[in-house]
Amino acid sequence: MKTLVFATQNKHKIEEINHVLNMKIFQEQTRQWNIIGLAEISCFEDIPETSDTLEGNALQKAKYVLDNYGHDCFADDTGFEIDSLGGKPGIYSARYAGPQRNFDDNIHKVLEELKGNDNRKARFRTIIALLLDSKQYFFEGLVEGRVIHEKCGTGGFGYDPVFVPDGYNKTFAEMSLDEKNQISHRALAVKKLIDFLKNY
Repeated sequence: MKTLVFATQNKHKIEEINHVLNMKIFQEQTRQWNIIGLAEISCFEDIPETSDTLEGNALQKAKYVLDNYGHDCFADDTGFEIDSLGGKPGIYSARYAGPQRNFDDNIHKVLEELKGNDNRKARFRTIIALLLDSKQYFFEGLVEGRVIHEKCGTGGFGYDPVFVPDGYNKTFAEMSLDEKNQISHRALAVKKLIDFLKNY
């Protein structure tokens, strides 16, 4: 069994990716891979994210683990992109309202900036960078939707309470984990990663 590190300390991301990995359709295909988190390699430092692209940040995190801990690794970076804000928050999604990385503050700032604006089209975009056997690969997941006017739902995390994906009438935060993982940006990127790994 080959070990891969997922370079994140975000418990919500780990929960989501493990949920996808444990979906019945993938269990048989991924049994040769052992996916572990940063805690399991005793990596507790704050890995730098200084790139100006999602791809660059994801690759930077994966490379940090490979260079400092010697493990093949994958990492993700996600941006919440709002058309009428010129693609913001984008790479600054986690710290849009400041370095405290508080998503209540971030959501409040976004809603304030969208006041009176009818164009509320937005998307979540996730990039996964994989470093495996000295080669690098990228996988993208994207979901289009819109920003609503106030928070709805208690599930999920981040901007989930104000994002309604196209074709649905409820936010990510109102969906079950099963439902969200059928369509979410991260799940789509993870499924592409798994499809690659099962044929590797």
